[in-house]
Amino acid sequence: MPPTPAPPRWRIGVDIGGTFTDVAMVEEISGRIALAKVLTTPPDFDQGVLAGLRQGLAEQGIDPAAVGLLSHATTVVTNALLEHKGAPAAFIGNRGMRDLLELRRSARADLYDLFQDGPSVLIPRRWRYEVGGRIDAQGAEVEALDEAAIPALITALRASGVTTIAVSLLFSFLNDAHEKRLGALLRAGLPGVQVFLSSEVLPEIREYERASTTAVCAYVGPLLGSYLAQLQAATRALGLPPLHVMGSSGGVLDVAECLRMPAIAVESGPAAGVVAAALTGKQLGLQNILSFDMGGTTAKASVIAGGEVAVTAEYEVGSAANAKRWIAGTGHPIRVPVVDLAEVSAGGGSIAWIDPGGALKVGPHSAGALPGPAAYGRGGTLPTVTDANVVLGRLDALLDGRLPIDKAAAARAIEAHIARPLGLDVEQAAARMLDVVNANMCNALRIVSIERGHDPREFSLMAFGGAGPVHAAQLAEELGVPEVIIPPAPGAFSALGLVATDLRRDFARTLYAALDTLAPARLAEALAAMEAEGTAMLDAAGVPPERRQLLRQADCRYRRQAYELTVPLPPGPVDARSLAALAEAFHARHEQTYGHANRAEPVQLVNLRLSAVGKLPPLAIAQPMRAAAARQGRRRVVFGGTASEAAILWREGLLPGATVPGPAVIEALDSTTVIPPGWTARVADHGFLRLVRS
Repeated sequence: MPPTPAPPRWRIGVDIGGTFTDVAMVEEISGRIALAKVLTTPPDFDQGVLAGLRQGLAEQGIDPAAVGLLSHATTVVTNALLEHKGAPAAFIGNRGMRDLLELRRSARADLYDLFQDGPSVLIPRRWRYEVGGRIDAQGAEVEALDEAAIPALITALRASGVTTIAVSLLFSFLNDAHEKRLGALLRAGLPGVQVFLSSEVLPEIREYERASTTAVCAYVGPLLGSYLAQLQAATRALGLPPLHVMGSSGGVLDVAECLRMPAIAVESGPAAGVVAAALTGKQLGLQNILSFDMGGTTAKASVIAGGEVAVTAEYEVGSAANAKRWIAGTGHPIRVPVVDLAEVSAGGGSIAWIDPGGALKVGPHSAGALPGPAAYGRGGTLPTVTDANVVLGRLDALLDGRLPIDKAAAARAIEAHIARPLGLDVEQAAARMLDVVNANMCNALRIVSIERGHDPREFSLMAFGGAGPVHAAQLAEELGVPEVIIPPAPGAFSALGLVATDLRRDFARTLYAALDTLAPARLAEALAAMEAEGTAMLDAAGVPPERRQLLRQADCRYRRQAYELTVPLPPGPVDARSLAALAEAFHARHEQTYGHANRAEPVQLVNLRLSAVGKLPPLAIAQPMRAAAARQGRRRVVFGGTASEAAILWREGLLPGATVPGPAVIEALDSTTVIPPGWTARVADHGFLRLVRS
């Protein structure tokens, strides 16, 4: 008898967006994709997650016991920081450092505004405390920790009612003895109160950034812990495997590891989309990709150069913004690796409005899931980007008809708030709205490409998110990008990234030294200690030895520079040749980033970084295709002020080799792809759409 085939194994990813919650289910062997898409349910986001999971499992007939991986991208951390809805937290610093979080750096949102408000502080001054004792800049104790004052400090903390504490003492990254002792006393005296030590969270140079990262962890830790505990209990009740969370650097980690450093979950959703773009780029044999993710609330752009996702350790949550970009120093810094993104408030739900000077604006406010765009018929009355696309004929019924579109309501919203005040007809006003939002998104793409030293003409634009394929061709034309790629399931693409990535945890440690005088043994010792931490994490996660990777990096700079560039550190034994290779890698990165390098200038090592990776079996993603599902029609669609009769096709009915000349609209359950005049779409293997200018 022939052997019984093994039952299918599935991976499931869940991504919460501003409008929709996406559940992507991928069968490991075939790469077959199944989707469930439900409206997001603020403020109880877990309800939407569970509704999507139940719907997906039921529709596909998936046995929960056949699910090998369940990953989730959460917005809890980011929302808590942006909305100032974290836990009541305390901060403890050295004597004289009580106001460290408030003093910050010297950056200002507007250099010449004498009346601007200062940036917000997560922890109010009444909950910020000082402790005696001092470690100096060489790591030596110059004043003993004042243990006699700690009982009174514990009494004050207990009376304040705080539920979490951040401790950040000077130079604890060189000598953590004071922090460890203080942390032990606090944990013993305040059971049930979470204590985050900067030497455990971020043993790195720069006291403000280290203190801010530790404060962020304390501020959001209890909220994230409660949310994940509730969600994990619910998913276990469905019979699903333990929950994993997407980290900001593009890898998943288990819940316990995430809660040790909650700041690592910032930007977990956008990171998943970039990871999925890198995966599909490799599947197509593409090394250079501009990743473009446009959802209901925001649009995110990132660059994948040479097949590598760009990651930065310089990131702020809630920064002020000017017309083009975020302003450093005006948000809450977190020193954790984050996928390098440029983000603008430009999504399908972004609301259009007219400022007092009569200029048309789009965003930053969004209609979200409730009430949503006017066209959704859920009570929305303000004009959004989605409404503009509906009026111009680019969008029709969504979710395969389960979310009908009210075109008349969209037209009324644009007429009342945009067209009439500007003296335009409704279609002209809708076209102006799209011009504005497209310009904002082009700025984001320029930031991650041109301003990072990359030529967009050498890249392909991979567009996803519910609204990304609607706008992608026009953005590519503006930037000179020769090709647009629409992957399978673009509307749930970030959820696909959750199941296509690897287990990953990033570690960092300061090692300040000149490379030309650094003893290789000293560097080897520091790396060995970090690799022991990474190995312990992989042991706890149960990753077998053959699926492990330990990836080294280093932050380097020239003397007298204030900030560093991160470059790869060669694997293998550390010797003089590997130090020379590290210096040369820094020179090359400096030249790419800034246009010049000085190879005669000594290079300084500042921080070591290590990524502990547990490799998952690779996936090959494929779009479901059924010729019987083909649907064709025609509809009036407006491009550049001119109406055209555009072909309307259903994506699952397009087989490999088919070509679709513009103007055309390709519809699917999760997203709509717009092909303007002058563009042609070709259906490639596995259902990828590749758009090129005719």
